[in-house]
Amino acid sequence: MGKIKVKDGTEIYYKDWGTGQPIVFHHGWPLSGDDWDAQMMFFLAQGFRVIAHDRRGHGRSSQTAEGHDMDTYAADVAELTKALDLKDAIHIGHSTGGGEVIRYVAKHGKGRVAKAVLVSAVTPLMVQTQDNPDGIPMSVFDEIRVGTSTNRQQYFQDFTMAFYGYNREGANVSQGIRDNWWRQGMTGAIKAHYDCIKAFSETDFTEDLKNVDVPVLILHGEDDQIVPFELTAVKAAKLVKNGKLITYPGFPHGMPTTEAATINRDLLAFIKEE
Repeated sequence: MGKIKVKDGTEIYYKDWGTGQPIVFHHGWPLSGDDWDAQMMFFLAQGFRVIAHDRRGHGRSSQTAEGHDMDTYAADVAELTKALDLKDAIHIGHSTGGGEVIRYVAKHGKGRVAKAVLVSAVTPLMVQTQDNPDGIPMSVFDEIRVGTSTNRQQYFQDFTMAFYGYNREGANVSQGIRDNWWRQGMTGAIKAHYDCIKAFSETDFTEDLKNVDVPVLILHGEDDQIVPFELTAVKAAKLVKNGKLITYPGFPHGMPTTEAATINRDLLAFIKEE
């Protein structure tokens, strides 16, 4: 575990365990590198070097007032990968982290990245626009902004229900998973979480997806209530040059946690493909 200081003085916290080919995990909003516990342990046991950082303003990284946009997030990752001298790396991003992965790989990853994985990712574009008419109305993201800025403590508690599909009939609700999501969220800065809503909803990753040359695996749950798979995964798979799409009936947005065995199996298979 350690921290690096990036160009603007922000400290980025990271965990770095093991040896072998590096896998870098990029977390979703409003969480931290701890959201990858199930994957970190699994791939460490498989002989990989596993790294997970806390995005600026999130988790244990500096609670900066500025820089909560995808270009800065990707630049922070570039500084981290350079500091750790990561080469032949696999970058795996969940939700907002998927956007971070594809922006980093497209802009900074040349010569350092072997493969990329987008899990329940926000790519290519979430918000409804004239060019993206089937996107999610801005009013939905405005509601997230209001909940985050005025009632974060309770809003984050409530958000876990749809995030993990715990609002579905017959769901096996884990209070520990819900509490851990809330813990991660409340550790981060409210300003960072507020600003990140714009970053994950309004950033257009179309050109990033088109410009990535490495193999890309796209995994998405078909019952994702946070990031609908037809709006994101299906479109993203058509934009990448060398992509593979796997969707899972009934799986929720938070499937790396609730369906870790399945997700880890498919991640490992992709990583081992020649």
